[in-house]
Amino acid sequence: MLDAMDNDRLARLIDLLLDPVCIVDPGNHFVFVNAAFERVFGYAPEEIIGRDMIELVHPDDRENTLETVALIMAGHPQPHFENRYVHKDGHVVHVMWSARWSETDQLRLAVARDISELMRARNLQDALYEISEAAHASEDLFSLYQHIHAIIGRLLLAENFFVALYDARENMLSFPYFVDAYDAPPPPLPFDSGTLSAELIRSGKPLLIHPGIPETPALAKLPGHGHDKLNWLGVPLNTKQGVIGAIVVQSYSETKSYSTKDMELLQFVSTQVAAAIERKQAETRLRHLARHDTLTDLVNRETFHDRLESALEYARAKEQSLAVIYVDLDGFKQVNDNYGHAVGDQLLRQAARRMVRCLRETDTVGRVGGDEFTILIEGLQRPALAEFVAKKIHTALTQPFKLSGHTIRVTPSIGIATSPEHGQEKKQLIHHADDAMYEAKRNGGNRIRMTTTTDDAGD
Repeated sequence: MLDAMDNDRLARLIDLLLDPVCIVDPGNHFVFVNAAFERVFGYAPEEIIGRDMIELVHPDDRENTLETVALIMAGHPQPHFENRYVHKDGHVVHVMWSARWSETDQLRLAVARDISELMRARNLQDALYEISEAAHASEDLFSLYQHIHAIIGRLLLAENFFVALYDARENMLSFPYFVDAYDAPPPPLPFDSGTLSAELIRSGKPLLIHPGIPETPALAKLPGHGHDKLNWLGVPLNTKQGVIGAIVVQSYSETKSYSTKDMELLQFVSTQVAAAIERKQAETRLRHLARHDTLTDLVNRETFHDRLESALEYARAKEQSLAVIYVDLDGFKQVNDNYGHAVGDQLLRQAARRMVRCLRETDTVGRVGGDEFTILIEGLQRPALAEFVAKKIHTALTQPFKLSGHTIRVTPSIGIATSPEHGQEKKQLIHHADDAMYEAKRNGGNRIRMTTTTDDAGD
């Protein structure tokens, strides 16, 4: 047996160990911890003796920890058991335990190894890989933002998270993804609106604000987004073309704050996030360009035909009506000849916007070439409503256009075909609407014609 001097000496030696040593009784109460316990978990020995071990375990790991404790006490030592503890200051500590039960002493002996840095590095590498994969797997930008939110949420507290994007051409700030416990997404804002997000993007530097940082009182007074912030952490999204936006996490809890380590972590993954967003934006632009007219941003001929095909299938199944309206601008060639193609292009863009404003969001306007446009009206209660829409379009297009200092007037020739009255196939309807438009044009233009053809012409 060891005498009293030997016991003191042994205790001092154990205190020299770099890893925490714990002795726990059958009721899971600490009966001994060495000095390293405070270094890793934040609690001095006198604060921890007698406390229930499970109180310090991360809530999500408690059930698994108690199951492992039962195994150890049943005589099955666990040399590599991992779980998470909550440090005294609130941050999470990843621990690997080597533990066994002494039946003779009725005590459980465990040695802990702090593997937080190892787990941090591992999680960061996993996150970088997952973000890269998400850029390829996500169907669209919103889906990508959701993936990024989930990935960051596994690295740090991200219950309140948003993406802010900067449009340099429009000098606007938008929030395409915004998850907040209290508030809805803010509308797009002018970049000079004086918000934390704008300041972060302007400086290109990460920004951490919480009550314990006295260096940023001026910035802390700037409005953020969401509820009254207590802790705000944002990092810029840097690309080769410059800063395209920011990702931000917020906490409204006094007990859940962000640290400089969290800022470094978020900054580390932000480069991959920026690359993923930029890649998905490029893919989205390419898909958009493939299906839209580059001048007016209306759908192109192929996309219009696809939508008409789908609309006809739906209308047949639901026994509904739809209309195809063909529009041609009378005298457009003279506009190009007299004022130049640049003004002609402006005219086409403005005409496109006017037609869109005459329609519902569910309707489709397409540019099929030159100064010709096609319009799809779905869910018609009666064919006469197609003529009502055509009259709205006619009125809109006959208003003067102010273009590069010139006042220019054009008139439209409009043809209409409805389904099922004038056919139930794509080619039929387009052909009949086109014929009706040319009939209007042959009769002097500036008028609307509903086709009277019901045969299979155009198949």
